[in-house]
Amino acid sequence: MNDSTKEMPIYGQEEIEMRNTMLEICEALREKKYNPISQIVGYILTEDPTYITTHGGARNKVRKIDRDELLSALVRNYLE
Repeated sequence: MNDSTKEMPIYGQEEIEMRNTMLEICEALREKKYNPISQIVGYILTEDPTYITTHGGARNKVRKIDRDELLSALVRNYLE
């Protein structure tokens, strides 16, 4: 019997929902002619929601995403 602790990845429904929400936010930014990458990076660095448009409810959606979880998912996906 193995008594070591197994670390579970954070993948799952929550991460899928976060990705879908981020895609919706990107689409709203594109529709308003913003560069989604620049705007999202600005938001992540400053936590200032004004980087995200209110169009399509994008600003309200981004406020519901935990920035630490978002950053973890981004780094994990970049390194994989």
